[in-house]
Amino acid sequence: MLDVGSNTVHFLVVDAHRGAAPLPAYSHKAELRLAELLDAQGAIRDDGVARLIDMVASSLRVAEDKGVVDLLPFATSAVREAANGESVLRRVREETGVELTVLAGQDEARLTFLAVRRWFGWSSGRLLDLDIGGGSLEIACGIDEQPDIAISLPLGAGRLTASWLPGDVADPEAVRELRRHIRAQIAGVVGEVARLGPPDHAVATSKTFKQLARMTGAAPAESGPLVPRKLSRSGLAAWVPRLAAMTAAERAKIPGVSEGRARQLLAGALVADAAMDLFGLDELDICPWALREGIILRRLDSMEQPGTTAPALLGA
Repeated sequence: MLDVGSNTVHFLVVDAHRGAAPLPAYSHKAELRLAELLDAQGAIRDDGVARLIDMVASSLRVAEDKGVVDLLPFATSAVREAANGESVLRRVREETGVELTVLAGQDEARLTFLAVRRWFGWSSGRLLDLDIGGGSLEIACGIDEQPDIAISLPLGAGRLTASWLPGDVADPEAVRELRRHIRAQIAGVVGEVARLGPPDHAVATSKTFKQLARMTGAAPAESGPLVPRKLSRSGLAAWVPRLAAMTAAERAKIPGVSEGRARQLLAGALVADAAMDLFGLDELDICPWALREGIILRRLDSMEQPGTTAPALLGA
């Protein structure tokens, strides 16, 4: 699987077959932060495109070395919303032979929801899932494996950091303006979700939520994926003003926060805090599965029989 995300390009070798959990076997990734490598017109800069092509080419070499038999290449909001997105896709195809499938925001939400449903199971009842990526916030809610509602908003941590918080230490007025912007965007869709009824189980996915949960006291990654992890709104709210006063280097020293994502942590925290507040959520369970697992599960479900590869990658 080749995941061209807004923050990271991740080539993940997975051992997967129908009826079993997909198990990661090898990981090759680079933090390109494409959502931040934009020019004034919103196009991915040439240096960003060149780095993407190099990463795709190196992933193909890894795939050959590891004996990969089925490649699932896809891209999310950074490429989808770039002014030169079609040109980027064409260059990747011409220079590497890889045809990237660009996911719509609603498809990201649906596929992530599928992964969350499979992880927590039917006993969770009506699920509400929140996912903060580098370029967008995905919201999905429902009682089945397909959500009743799937929403994508342009509230990714990388996108907001580049547009609103470019300095090393956040300007207080910029933080206030960004907070108002985030809340206005989320408030516009709260009614759509509320009409479905209150969720029985509220869940968060993505690296941003995992780091926020770790920051507020959740178990470290080394404890394994089966350890329950939660993010409380009270714990998060206490951290927001502290993050706003820190430099990126200071944030990177917080347990569980990677250096590459430290600059984006404040924007991610503002989105998470607003979503939890506006949806009336005191806490969120952190799900270790997200979009990548959802895509794998959908592909496995679409296979006609074991050992047969279906042509469709992403049906909605």
